[in-house]
Amino acid sequence: MIGAEAILRTLRAMGVERIFASPGSDWAPLWEALARPHAPGEIPEYVSVRHEETAIAMASAYSKAGGRLPAVVLHTTVGTLHAAMALRIALHERVPMVVMAGESITFGEPPAPLVGRQWLRLLTDTGGPARLIEPCVKWSVGLNACLILPQTVQRACQLALNAPRGPVFVSVPIEYLMETMAQPLPEPSALPRPVAAHPAALDELARALSAARKPLIITEEAGRDPAAVRSLVALAEALGSPVAEAWQPYYVNFPREHPLYAGVVPEIEGLVKEADAVLLVESVVPWHPPSSLGKGVKIYAIGEDPLRSNLPFWGFRADLVVPGELRSTLDGLLSRIDRKETPRTVRQDVRPVAAAMNTAWIAQELNEVLRKGAVVVNETITHRLELLRRLTKLEPGGFYESSFGGLGVGLGVALGVKYAQPERTVIATIGDGAFHYNPVLASFGASQELGLPMLVVLFDNAGYLSQKTDVKTYYPDGSAVRTGRFAGTAITPRPEYAKLAEAYGGYGEKVTEAGQARAALQRGLQEVEKGRLALVHMVLE
Repeated sequence: MIGAEAILRTLRAMGVERIFASPGSDWAPLWEALARPHAPGEIPEYVSVRHEETAIAMASAYSKAGGRLPAVVLHTTVGTLHAAMALRIALHERVPMVVMAGESITFGEPPAPLVGRQWLRLLTDTGGPARLIEPCVKWSVGLNACLILPQTVQRACQLALNAPRGPVFVSVPIEYLMETMAQPLPEPSALPRPVAAHPAALDELARALSAARKPLIITEEAGRDPAAVRSLVALAEALGSPVAEAWQPYYVNFPREHPLYAGVVPEIEGLVKEADAVLLVESVVPWHPPSSLGKGVKIYAIGEDPLRSNLPFWGFRADLVVPGELRSTLDGLLSRIDRKETPRTVRQDVRPVAAAMNTAWIAQELNEVLRKGAVVVNETITHRLELLRRLTKLEPGGFYESSFGGLGVGLGVALGVKYAQPERTVIATIGDGAFHYNPVLASFGASQELGLPMLVVLFDNAGYLSQKTDVKTYYPDGSAVRTGRFAGTAITPRPEYAKLAEAYGGYGEKVTEAGQARAALQRGLQEVEKGRLALVHMVLE
């Protein structure tokens, strides 16, 4: 058995069912191993993707939506650097995956295998890919002996799932992929179980919340596990606590129609000042700046990594921090809460808007055509809050925010959700600025090749509105505002985006009038039902 075969068998034995791959010549031994006969389920399924960023984004969404550990293979340092931004997102989102890249340690010097002159001329960097990617993953290692290859892969799987979860990286020399293994594969090793919160900490927190007169719950990421949302609802009802989503919720964290839902509240000062106890539930930045609120208020933080250990600064004061797997933490609190409040209503209905080619109208129309079980993957920036407020039909498990500081993964995330949950309708909402950062051709190619139809709703304001807004915020009376000259913020001439979908066998439509929006969205969804990619290009006023 060669090293590449050992990787495949070890990954499968550790529960990995899919390998998302955007590789290069370093993985020829893996392709040879894949071509050999195997019993069903003996090795992972190989999913070919045409760009590294798309591969990582698909793997990330597959992990979040499917609850399974994926592997990814990349092309040495060059492919790894292509993937770096998406890996950084996975690190911050705590998404477990095992990422591997090839390298050469002999450069073809005899008697080593003749791996090719490209390794000396084009593909070599001091320290190899493991050193270059280290800041973007939770653990990175360059394999230094074929003897320990399977054990290293086992360890990578374990560490990816060990709290706080995240992407791990292994650099595997092509020479080890080719080498015949001299010893049998080790027995499968146990994967770590989720870490439970300490019972004494739960006792203390439950007493504090039971005694609070005006508790408030703030969350941004509770909805990653839809079952945790049900637990959060039960806790909020027991406490009679409003539940607010802070500035950038990444999931549907609380039912939109629940009377205790306080909405998406970027300016949360009023709610916090009225509270005497604030429970931060998987919340990264509940308000800003961190020191601006919380004086005289008890603050409690729960989650897998409530102190956000990968951030250089967090800055929020907390009276009690309780790390632990979220669902069991919420259930543990609920079993200890000594109160039951009469239900009250804090939710405010969103007012309808009149027809116009703006974000509010399009979001309202999209909400009207959303079907039960649909999933929205968002990569808009300036349109995000309006979308979140108006997509009231979304259910837990029905929304994924894709950007985390960097843009370019939205289409890949949508594809990964569709791959994990093929029975669901997936809609990607994306701004024209973010669209340009995405590997569009690779993503549309994956949609076509892998049979992953989705609807892309493109919000086109012909520019980078977030950049323009920042200039106005920082320099309201500055030269740019006075002259109307905002350098580098325009995307002109405006492309015919719909034709890109057509190039990949899909359906494209351009919408310029508000009255056409709903029908265009319905046509797009009908094409998705037929198994085609669809893109609806919304030209904003």
